[in-house]
Amino acid sequence: MRPNPNPTVILRHCDAYDPERIRGIVREGLDTLGLRPRGRTLVKPNIVSAGELFKNAYTRPEFVEGVLRALQDRDRGAMTELAVGERCGITIPTRRAFEGAGYNPMLKRVGVKRYCFEEEPQVEVAYTHAGRLRDYVFTPEPVARADFFVNCPKFKAHPWTTVTFSMKNYIGIQDDRHRLIDHDHRLNEKIADLQYIIQPEFIAIDAITAGEGRMLTPVPFPLNLVIMGDNQLAFDAVCCHLIGVDPLSVDHLRLAYERGFGPVDLASIRIEGDVSFEEARARAKGFKVGLIRVEKYFEGSHVTAYAGPPPEGEKTDYCWGGCPGAIEEAIEVIRLFDAEADTKMPRIHVVFGAYEGPIDAAPGEKVIFIGDCARWEGTIQDQVVQLRSLYKDRATKDPHEAKHDDVFVKMASVLAKLRRHKDDAFIRLEGCPVSVAEQVLFLVFLSGSKNPFLDPVESVAFNKAYLQWRSVTTLRRLQGIPYQKPGAADRGEARPSVEAPPSADAE
Repeated sequence: MRPNPNPTVILRHCDAYDPERIRGIVREGLDTLGLRPRGRTLVKPNIVSAGELFKNAYTRPEFVEGVLRALQDRDRGAMTELAVGERCGITIPTRRAFEGAGYNPMLKRVGVKRYCFEEEPQVEVAYTHAGRLRDYVFTPEPVARADFFVNCPKFKAHPWTTVTFSMKNYIGIQDDRHRLIDHDHRLNEKIADLQYIIQPEFIAIDAITAGEGRMLTPVPFPLNLVIMGDNQLAFDAVCCHLIGVDPLSVDHLRLAYERGFGPVDLASIRIEGDVSFEEARARAKGFKVGLIRVEKYFEGSHVTAYAGPPPEGEKTDYCWGGCPGAIEEAIEVIRLFDAEADTKMPRIHVVFGAYEGPIDAAPGEKVIFIGDCARWEGTIQDQVVQLRSLYKDRATKDPHEAKHDDVFVKMASVLAKLRRHKDDAFIRLEGCPVSVAEQVLFLVFLSGSKNPFLDPVESVAFNKAYLQWRSVTTLRRLQGIPYQKPGAADRGEARPSVEAPPSADAE
């Protein structure tokens, strides 16, 4: 599949989450682009986390309902299946995210199928392109077998990748085991590689209320836009230009451009709709992106952060895709659940990467080294510390052997380590990366803040979804349904790689 070489991006005004209004806008967009759904049609929203506290983080169900009904309107009997599929944020059962985001009654009302990607068989997809991080990856079977793929992201900032528009939404086309592989300082390369699995034939982004500053806990930013397109790179480039960001400064977009997935220059993209580009850009003025180094992020708080470079020979001096960004999201999650979190937090010091400077920890102030690549030599409260890197080269991480980390086992392990070392001057948290959930746990443990995982309402819903998820996967295993397959779904072979143009010179 070759990305559309003559892309169009459509900017439409919409100031309300009215499914019928969105339906009309999207139907007209599909008509303008000459698109009709066919075969197995799969819609992929962004439901990273859900519920009232996270309402600006995900693609709203009213938006997706409008998209689904527009697809039904444009169908001429060629669709054999219409489904919505997602893998939400790591450690949260996608069943819980669908429920918390209000998707379940909508999907039933519209009459479409739901896929929780971590519950589906995973299909091996071969990579052959130059510059790839690895030779093969896994993706859920519904993605591998999709004939007409629709991407419905949320217009948001991101602490790891600057922005999360259409391309970044692809992180949700892998289950946790495979998603965490390369989710480190090479995250942008991982995202660029994922583009070879499948390209969306239609994109519609929820930019009615955008999310600025962060990813899980963004600040609402009214854009009052529905943006649609037929080329993923061109689409993301227009979104970047709207907020004053150079698309080529966003590494996964730069890599996709260098590999020929489309243009980023506005002169090479047809832009139309009832909102001009200039008006849309005026609406987006002041939008804050999420790329802030961890040292700067915690200035003025009880947390002092120190960051050194990731492992040697790995291209960059900072791990934008791993542990530092996760702790920024973790503290914001805690703040949502406990307004006094910052005052409860004791003075602590968090260290990432191969940091070589001093750590100014006073007596009684805990030092936490986070991540496998943390490395440091010095003295903490008269104790000589020689902390070696535990980082394992990515070549040793085989997707075939990736294991699922049970969330309850992970929680118990983190809490047990914190209790064992509660009187020690420093603690090391291992992992690559150490997830948002794990960092929430250690910050809660040290501060005594309210634990989001023990929230009465959330814990009941979480446990119910967790048990349903585990029951489904156990039943399928007993039925002999393989969880990982060497070839694509019911085609009996791996999906051909997405064919990108040979270079970006055409622009």
